[in-house]
Amino acid sequence: MAYLPHTDADRRSMLAAVGAGSVEDLFASVPRALLDPALELPAPLGEQDLVAELEGLAARNRPLSGWHSFLGAGVYHRFIPAIVRATVSRPEFYTAYTPYQAEASQGTLQSIFEFQSMICALTALDVANASLYDGATATAEAALLAVAHTGRTRVAVSAGLHPETLQVLDTYRRGRGVTIDRIPLGDGLTLERAARAVLGKQHAALVVAQPNFLGAIESLEPLAEAAHAAGALAVAAVDPIACAALAPPGDAGFDVAVGDGQPLGLPPSFGGPHVGFMALRQELLRRLPGRLVGMTRDAAGERAYTLTLQTREQHIRREAATSNICTNHALMALAATVYMARMGGAGMRAVAELSAQRAHHLAGRLTELPGVALAHPEAPFLWEFALRIAGNVEQLVAGLRRRGILAGLALGRFDPDRDDQLLVCCTEMTPPAAIDAYVDAMRALVTHPEEVRA
Repeated sequence: MAYLPHTDADRRSMLAAVGAGSVEDLFASVPRALLDPALELPAPLGEQDLVAELEGLAARNRPLSGWHSFLGAGVYHRFIPAIVRATVSRPEFYTAYTPYQAEASQGTLQSIFEFQSMICALTALDVANASLYDGATATAEAALLAVAHTGRTRVAVSAGLHPETLQVLDTYRRGRGVTIDRIPLGDGLTLERAARAVLGKQHAALVVAQPNFLGAIESLEPLAEAAHAAGALAVAAVDPIACAALAPPGDAGFDVAVGDGQPLGLPPSFGGPHVGFMALRQELLRRLPGRLVGMTRDAAGERAYTLTLQTREQHIRREAATSNICTNHALMALAATVYMARMGGAGMRAVAELSAQRAHHLAGRLTELPGVALAHPEAPFLWEFALRIAGNVEQLVAGLRRRGILAGLALGRFDPDRDDQLLVCCTEMTPPAAIDAYVDAMRALVTHPEEVRA
């Protein structure tokens, strides 16, 4: 820092107050090997040389548009209308990290209110909050909401949730003494009988994904009935684009819907930043974490927006807070709002239908190749499907990458029992030429295995 306000006398006084003889004593618990480590930094550069160095590093990046990409698994390459970037690039939006004093800006509050309203329409539920960090943390928040609402300490979770969501959920539950019970999949699906076998009177919630991690479409209504029969809440972790094409979770009897808004106008961007959402039934309103913007009338009778609930903020709830969430992803939520407003329900359904058509076309062509089959042929899917492949999947993926194709996600990364499986995704951004290139390259590699290791 250019300015250090503390005098020597100030520092002596503070050290005496904490019982330390010197500043070094404050760091006595840190291993000496970690104190002031030598940093092997290059020599300093002038501005012109530094710009050239950074441009050279940036040139090593290869954008997703430079590949034929079939990656999905929770982060999707979807078309983003120009109006989305034009809106979020306005400085009055992007310079505010988060609306801590959002009452000062009716525009910010209105954009959040519209986001909440659209999420409610998408999920067919009554109330949505101002957004959360991402889909994984939203799922964990929903599980803890159910624990607080029911007073129970176990949560039944489908093995079809994204593995990273399961990891986040495990992190959240540790400090709260909550136990997670997993429901195994049957042919890629969360079966009602399996859910009923796990659920009991000690469970606060049943959490399932729609579509699940393997891309399969779950039958939600029987699962909601199974949860309610045990006195538990039904929580669905949903893809927002899928909600435009399938029966929404609210209509299927679910109490809470959460998800990641990344497909709604946010680029993949190496995995972030994203925006989480949560919607729930009216009777759970007081358990809703984070913020809620409401619409009212001001003293002049004009329409006005205000923060209706801030259930975590220390100055309101303190130790009675419902959650540790203290903010919302306002800029990312704005992008999602603009996307949904631009596309509309019909546009989002068209995106879902085109993605599904291309995925089913690709799956049909790939499974005609020797040694390639659907891992779960009886499970319906939208735009993502798991293949079972004879041979080394990791080497096959590497061989396709050398040909400019991101073939999908090798599932052995998350589950050793699936080391012969590959998760493949198509979206509206997958052109027919990319599908042809994928099939041709896959055919060449599976019929000539020696080329896989080349």
